[in-house]
Amino acid sequence: MPPYSGKLHLKHKRTYSSWAEMRRRCLNPNHRKYHRYGGRGIKISKRWDSFRNFLKDMGERPDGTTLDRYPDNNGNYEPGNCRWATPKQQGSNTSACRKIVVGGKQFQTLKELAESLGIKRLTLHMRLKRGMPLEKALLYKSGRTKKLTG
Repeated sequence: MPPYSGKLHLKHKRTYSSWAEMRRRCLNPNHRKYHRYGGRGIKISKRWDSFRNFLKDMGERPDGTTLDRYPDNNGNYEPGNCRWATPKQQGSNTSACRKIVVGGKQFQTLKELAESLGIKRLTLHMRLKRGMPLEKALLYKSGRTKKLTG
């Protein structure tokens, strides 16, 4: 990784850390998360080889945020596909999240759908993971085999 060729001001420390970690995830096969980034083809814009350009494009990292590939979570780290996101925003932008339409109403996440039905997200997730059709997974209350009424 090329070193930052300028004096790193303390105010840039968190932003620099995000930039450096992005590079490690994508470029270092020994990184523990490489398989989820560089190992599956996620690349970094050549422009962002320079921290100065990254800082210019992204600005300072706000408190309580991390770097997120958005709107295309499967896309590369590049201008126009990255933002500083809160944990909640990041959680809604994972490959595991997809828009779900039930009864004409659209839900952004499985968590949102589960909450609207009064069941635990993990319960709904496990039912779907085990191959239960969505309609059936929604008909049963958490931990019971009795159908929901009304």
